[in-house]
Amino acid sequence: MAHTTRRTKTLAALAALTATGIALSGCTAGSGDEGGGGDTLKLWHYEGADSAMGKAWAEAIAIFEEETGAKVEFEEKSFEQIQKTASQVLDTDAAPDLMEFNKGNATAGFLASTGLIADISDAVEEYGWDEKLAPSLQTTAKYSEDGVMGGDTWFGVPNYGEFVGVYYNQDAFAAAGLEIPTTYEEFVDVLDAFVAQGVTPLAEAGAEYPLGQLWYQLALLEGDRDFVDSYQLYDGEVDWQGPEVTAASETLQDYVDKGYIASDVSSVKAEDAGVSFINGTSPIFVSGSWWFGRFVSEATGFDWTMTAFPGADLSLGSSGNLWVVPENAANKELAYEFIDITMRPEIQAIIGNNGGLPVAADTADITDEKSAALIETFNGVLDADGLSFYPDWPAPGFYDVIVQELQGLITGTQDAETTNTNLGEQYDEGTAEFR
Repeated sequence: MAHTTRRTKTLAALAALTATGIALSGCTAGSGDEGGGGDTLKLWHYEGADSAMGKAWAEAIAIFEEETGAKVEFEEKSFEQIQKTASQVLDTDAAPDLMEFNKGNATAGFLASTGLIADISDAVEEYGWDEKLAPSLQTTAKYSEDGVMGGDTWFGVPNYGEFVGVYYNQDAFAAAGLEIPTTYEEFVDVLDAFVAQGVTPLAEAGAEYPLGQLWYQLALLEGDRDFVDSYQLYDGEVDWQGPEVTAASETLQDYVDKGYIASDVSSVKAEDAGVSFINGTSPIFVSGSWWFGRFVSEATGFDWTMTAFPGADLSLGSSGNLWVVPENAANKELAYEFIDITMRPEIQAIIGNNGGLPVAADTADITDEKSAALIETFNGVLDADGLSFYPDWPAPGFYDVIVQELQGLITGTQDAETTNTNLGEQYDEGTAEFR
């Protein structure tokens, strides 16, 4: 039987969504525009008003309106609304001029390959956005004609980033007489020391994404950029019994056997893992920068810090979501002007001082001490060309495959070799079109 391709799967999913009647709330062309767009920028995004990006973009709207004399018609859409209905809405006159959209092959890449979002390469060159974005951040903004990231054509621009590192409860470390590790060997020694003191050190979640991200990070310890390019960009073959994947699966099983991770982790969700760090139950949490702002607000009973994964040259992470300009946008030039404002140092500073990761900030503008440390860590990952994306990105539905297979591994119902074989079969099926 022929493999089901990425594009076929995505089209089938979109058709199913259409059949169920899911539709984005109507947004007609700006009043009096008569299809010409007028002086109104129709903007959609899904960041909450109190988030780092929400605060920054609200200020960008104020600056835009003052400088251009145009008005912004902003509608906050949910992530699910935009994700599930974009392909239907963008092909109509209801399309916005600018919207936030998820990066990746099956999302922004799909819209690019079907002509629903505009090639903005000329605007990138005109405004110099490429000079502000590190190479690994550019990867998720540029796509091939098939919608594979890392191509030659710009279809979006990110103005923030994200990465996965390690959160440490510094008070718990001090009480245990331990230092924050700087090498992987020291990291393992710390895990052993906590277990010896009767503490399960790692907050983890096997029912959702954190365990899969730890698994991929363990593979990255053994991998290099060639491994990442093969896995993520289909630039080479992935050896599912090779040293990277084998080390990841065997080490993860070892973590459970040695008590680094709770034995019931297969049923734990991400929220539960995060809360176990917030309440001081677990002294270490391997997860993303998206938790940072929440921890600032809620993990107030102890001192904590975040670093890149110790001993790793490569880290999970990517650009944030993208500003994309629909092909049917009535006011593309206004969209480009707004994007450019969000890349200014003063807007980037708002992102940085509120727990986000700006991509083009002046570090002197970051006045919050914790935020400055986070940004310094992220910039170190960028300088090393270390961003390596996420394990589920290469194939549609691969997120669920990873969760299921790793649950089988950590509960002992299958060994590492079987787990890797199963992962490889599903990965190969999902990526066959591009190999």
